[in-house]
Amino acid sequence: MTENTKKGNKVLAAGLIAVGLLALGLCLRSGIVKFKSMDNVVTVKGLSEKQVPADKAIWRVSFGRQGNDLSSLYASVDANAKTVKDFIKQAGITDDEIFEASPSVSNLEDQYRYSNNKPAYKWQINQSMTISTKKVDAIRNLVKTLTTEMLKKDIIISDWASYDFTGLNDLKPEMIKEATAKAKEAAQQFADNCGSSVGKIKTASQGQFSIEDLDETTDYIKKVRVVTSITYYLK
Repeated sequence: MTENTKKGNKVLAAGLIAVGLLALGLCLRSGIVKFKSMDNVVTVKGLSEKQVPADKAIWRVSFGRQGNDLSSLYASVDANAKTVKDFIKQAGITDDEIFEASPSVSNLEDQYRYSNNKPAYKWQINQSMTISTKKVDAIRNLVKTLTTEMLKKDIIISDWASYDFTGLNDLKPEMIKEATAKAKEAAQQFADNCGSSVGKIKTASQGQFSIEDLDETTDYIKKVRVVTSITYYLK
């Protein structure tokens, strides 16, 4: 076999391999396109979001006294607790909505034993109470007024309030319906742009409901949202 014949055979073999790879590629491409055309679907998301007022308030109020005689100190703290509680009840909060913790006693001399700053008194008693109520507006007003009013009576207040929304189950059906409708609208718009029509649902998944504060300063208004993801067949 001559050198030219060998070269010709190599060129022919290379050409056949190239044609084969090209044909294989075309087949694969044709298969993918066909698969996609057979599975003609669109996946869309629908959002439902609502703003609702909080319907539950948790308010923790604490205060304390320092002194050297425990008996008189207990009596003073007890009197302060009654003053604070009476003021809170004037706003419409009832006894069964107020939960008083047991007083806690600290020995300040022990705490500052190794400090150069010696305490003025030996004992400190702290008292706290927690208010749990559906009267959100009453708590919001008390948060604004309690500290100032108690200062007039020489009672230093420390407090913290949080607001919750507990009516999610009542909102769920309406919000799921709204999210599903918005998803259908998005699918229909996509289908119109493609010259198709929306068919049956292939798959659907409902996202988790979330409840958040409206913003950093408006924690008594809640933002409830849910996102539904739906895959439709296109016709």
